[in-house]
Amino acid sequence: MIQIAVFSDVHGNLPVLESVLKDIEERGIHQKFCLGDLIDFAPWGNEVIEKIKSFNIPCLMGNHDERIAFDIPVVPLSKHSEEETEARFIAIDHSKKHITEENKNFLSELPFHLKLNYKVGNKHWNIQLVHSSLSSNDTYLYESEEDEMFTNMLKDSQSDIIVMGHTHLSFKKQFENNTWAINCGSVGRSKEENRLASYLVLTLDEEKITPEIVQLPYPIDETARKIRESGIPDYYASFLKNEKVSIL
Repeated sequence: MIQIAVFSDVHGNLPVLESVLKDIEERGIHQKFCLGDLIDFAPWGNEVIEKIKSFNIPCLMGNHDERIAFDIPVVPLSKHSEEETEARFIAIDHSKKHITEENKNFLSELPFHLKLNYKVGNKHWNIQLVHSSLSSNDTYLYESEEDEMFTNMLKDSQSDIIVMGHTHLSFKKQFENNTWAINCGSVGRSKEENRLASYLVLTLDEEKITPEIVQLPYPIDETARKIRESGIPDYYASFLKNEKVSIL
């Protein structure tokens, strides 16, 4: 049996990253992977990157990582309210000013996606990791998508399971021949109603893959307080505490 942990969308939230890494360690899981979006919306962007580097955790390039690494202009999103649009511009500008050049270089060198192969007994399991899809790190794929969307991704990647993040909403979908499409949710900026940190544990044995979405609490008041003390809009503190904000 092999176990791996996959998490995504830390978004500068160091207290939650530390809580998740501690939980993974306590479970005795040594293989860890991150699907990207290390920065924006909480004030520990540099510290999160340094933590990922110090633990030598393989990490993909999320859309927020790419934007900061290459200074890509911020474009308003139609799904956002006026309040969120304004807050988003300020928060991303905060990252542009505070992420060090060394860490921007680190973000610029992250891989776009990653293919894993694990051998358990006589069985080889192929696991495809993406931030949001095979061709884009900014495509929103929700549980409500037609099954064909995910089965085509599995076929194109020649994998047994595809794991994604980006939407901040976790789900598990099983298809024929024990194949799966899974969103591991978000560690640092969950859109789940409970706002708990969300990550994925995959258990591989010779016969099957068993996915578990783990959700756990973290010092959310500390994160909210530090956001309010920083130059990041209070909007993001209210979001984490599930206080009334205009979101989609």
